[in-house]
This record gives sequence, structure tokens and C-alpha cells, in this order.
Amino acid sequence: MDVQDVHGWLVKFLDEVSDSFQKLPGSSIFLRYVKSSYQNDPVRSGIELFLCLFAVRYLLAPAYSTQKKSYVTLSDEEVDELVEEWTPEPLVAPLSAFEEAENEKRPVIVGPTGPKSKLSNGRTVTNLASYNYYNFIANETLKEKAIQTLRTYGVGPCGPPNFYGTQDVHMKTEADIAAHIGASACIIYAQAFSTISSVIPAFSKRGDIIVADRAVNYMVRKGIQISRSTVRWYDHNDLEDMQRVLERVVKEQAKKPLTRRFIVTEGLFENVGDMVDLPKILELKHRYKFRLILDESWSFGVLGRTGRGITEHQNVDAAEVDMIVGSLAGPLCAGGGFCVGSDEIVEHQRISSAAYTFSAALSAMLATTASESINLLQTTPDILTQSRENIKTMWAQLDPRSDWVRCTSSIENPMMLLVLKPEVVSQKRLSVADQEILLQDVVDECLANGILITRLKSMPRASNAKEADWEPQPALKVCVTTGLSRKEIERAGITIRHAITKVVKARK
Repeated sequence: MDVQDVHGWLVKFLDEVSDSFQKLPGSSIFLRYVKSSYQNDPVRSGIELFLCLFAVRYLLAPAYSTQKKSYVTLSDEEVDELVEEWTPEPLVAPLSAFEEAENEKRPVIVGPTGPKSKLSNGRTVTNLASYNYYNFIANETLKEKAIQTLRTYGVGPCGPPNFYGTQDVHMKTEADIAAHIGASACIIYAQAFSTISSVIPAFSKRGDIIVADRAVNYMVRKGIQISRSTVRWYDHNDLEDMQRVLERVVKEQAKKPLTRRFIVTEGLFENVGDMVDLPKILELKHRYKFRLILDESWSFGVLGRTGRGITEHQNVDAAEVDMIVGSLAGPLCAGGGFCVGSDEIVEHQRISSAAYTFSAALSAMLATTASESINLLQTTPDILTQSRENIKTMWAQLDPRSDWVRCTSSIENPMMLLVLKPEVVSQKRLSVADQEILLQDVVDECLANGILITRLKSMPRASNAKEADWEPQPALKVCVTTGLSRKEIERAGITIRHAITKVVKARK
């Protein structure tokens, strides 16, 4: 058979195939589609041909099991051997020798923590280590209200606020706090610690900007860490440095997409005891267009004529602060925390704040106690006046008279933080650890003389430790209470001063 015969046979075969294909229903439509597709878009025809071939290849491929084991099978003996060799990492770091010694000597209070407290060893001491500033623990009216509420509502609501946990006493407490501070709305939380650490991430997210004081407490740092926002720190209470940071942030963000920007600070600083300059902060906030989150966990119930906090003390309208966060524990002898602000800010937290959404609601007994304590501060402002007189009495015995320590707290702060003077630290070459040991010796000496005080025990830094290069100086913590008379405060101050002198002089 020559080439011409082969060509003729091939032509004849193709004609027969074409005639057979054209007899099929819809064949003309398919041929017309292929011709137009190839003529107008040959690339598309190539892709479709590839997909058809891939589908045929996939359908004809052999089946395989998705449960195929890709790991090495171990015998029971090998598994047991690996388990015995494995050593889990501890959940917490092991205690140092100093911490173990401190735990062994830690006093245990039996009964209520009043101004005169009984220890487990039978001794009765003057208690200057609790936040019972106004001796509300001994207030009979608060006790009767708490017992009555406990009998009516039980121990706790046993459910989140948004899921059958909200009771009428919660709504009353929120209204009382908002009216007391002068804000539009209020939301209460079950725990003081989780309040600020949930409020911050409820509003500030990844990509947003937070400008914060380096000395903010652990609760605030934890909230900043959870938010995953970009953080810019400024030196503690240095408003000139704060202004430089704000200017730098505004300049950096000028050509970038608009982000939310927050200033975060405290009213009274837990780690230092001093006070923020709120009017200046508000001036910078408005100038650079930032929002302000103010933590008043240590200033609410302490500052101002009626205990409304830093806003009342510095004559600032609370509505100018975007969010005010505070604690219902401590001076109010209740529990939980709160956040006040506009209606929109409060309602947003009811569905977006983790501690509010996923935690059981505040106990009705504690909510009622908070409302009654606020009412006491409003109706009997002499309580705060007496507290400040006792603070001045304690100051007179410690700060100006002691050659070894100075008080970093504001004169209105009943929590006095006493740090060693710089010349004492340098003269005796004291490291941070040495200062902690020396101050613990002072605490032990005071306890031996019937006065219970403690040290400032700050938690570790929670976010961006390299950038926030700041550590609180070791300090003694003395909490002044109205449950003691002026004479008792004087005697306690003298005892503390003499204990400091004795311990420091004994240090070679």
C-alpha cells in the first residue's frame, strides 16, 4: 500500500466519522461552539481541553485511602518508656530562697480584716496592710444590707450577664455608679482585675495605636497585650515626653490608613502612688485627636470630696473622658469592677467584652454593697475628711522625719509607698534584690512590734518588655484607715519609722 492509498483511506475514515458524529443530537451545536471558541479565543479552548483531560485522568485513577498511617507504630513498652523519660515544664517558676522564706513567715489573719486583726498564732495586730480605708468592714448598715440581699438572691446568679445573669440589683448598681460619677451609662464586671484587661481589647485591635504610661499596673499591661495593638510608651508622668510621642505617632500615621488611637493611663498609679495631671492629658487628647482610657481602680472612692475619683479631685467633667474604669473592691469593700462612658461605649462592651460575655455576673450581695458604700460616701463626706487627716498624721511620722525612706504617693492617697532614698541605695550599694530583702526585714520587725504592713509586690511586665524598660522601685506599703484614732496612727507611724532605722542601720 503506497502513500496515496493511505491518504485516501484516512480521508474516507474521517468522512465516515464526521457523518456519524453529525447524526448525533446536538452535534451541530457543539461543532459551532468549538469553531467560534477557537476562532475568537484559542487559549480558552486549550484550557478547556486540559480540564477535560484532567477529569478523565482523575476518574480513571486508582482509589486510595485517606486513613493511611504516616507515623511509626510504637509498642506499649516503648510508649511507657517515653512517658517515663518525659519531664513537663513547670506551670510557674520555682520559688527562690527569699520567696520560700517569705512564705514561711507570712502572717495569716483569722476572721475579718479590720483595723485590729487577729492572727493564726493568737496575736492581735494593728492592720495597715489591707485596703479597708474607711473601715466599711465594721459598718453594721452594710452588713445588714448584705445579709438581706444574700437571703433574697442567694450567693450568685450562676450565669453570664447576657444569659439570665443580670438581676435588678445589677441594673441599680450601674445606675448608681453612672449618677455618682456623672456619666451617661455604666457597665459592671464580676472581677476588678478583668475589667480594664477586657475593656482595652474590646476597643483597640491589631493595627490600632496605644500610647501608655510606662508605670501602668499589671492589669492595664495585660489588656494592652491582649489587644495586640501597636504600643508607644512615654516616661512616667512626663507630659513633655508624652507630647513628643503623640506628635511622632501622628506624623507616622499621616499617610497611612486611619486607625483608632488611644491614650491609656491611671488616676492614682498603683506602682508609684502619685497622681496623673488629667487636665493636661485631656488637652493633649483633644489636640492630637486620641481617645482616653482612664484606669481609676485606685482613685475611685479615694479622691474628690465625695470619692468620685480624679475627675472630681481635679475639677474635670467626667464626660470628657471616653472611658473611666474603676474597682468596686478595696475602699468600697465590695467586689467587681465597672466602666462608665457614653451609651454606645457601654452597649458595645455588653457583646464584645470577654470578661462580661463569658464570666458569671457579679454576686447580688456585692452589687448591693457597692451601691450602699457609694451612698455612704455621698451622704457622709466626713469619712473622706477623716481619712485625709489620718494620712497627714502618718506622713508627719514617716516622710519628713525618716532619714532612710521617702513617700512617692500623693498626699491624698491612703496607700503610702515608702522607697529607700537614692543616697541610701548608693551609699549601701543596694541592688533591687537587696532592697527587697531589706524591706522584708522591716516588715518582719514591724510585725514583731504589733504593726502589720507589707511590701509593694508588682506582677511581671506583660507586654513589650524591651520597649517598656521600666520597673517599680521596691517599696513598703502602708494603708491608712479611719478605723484607727489619730493617736493610734501616730504610734503606728513611730513604730514603722523606728523599725526602718533599726534594720537599715544594721545593714553593713
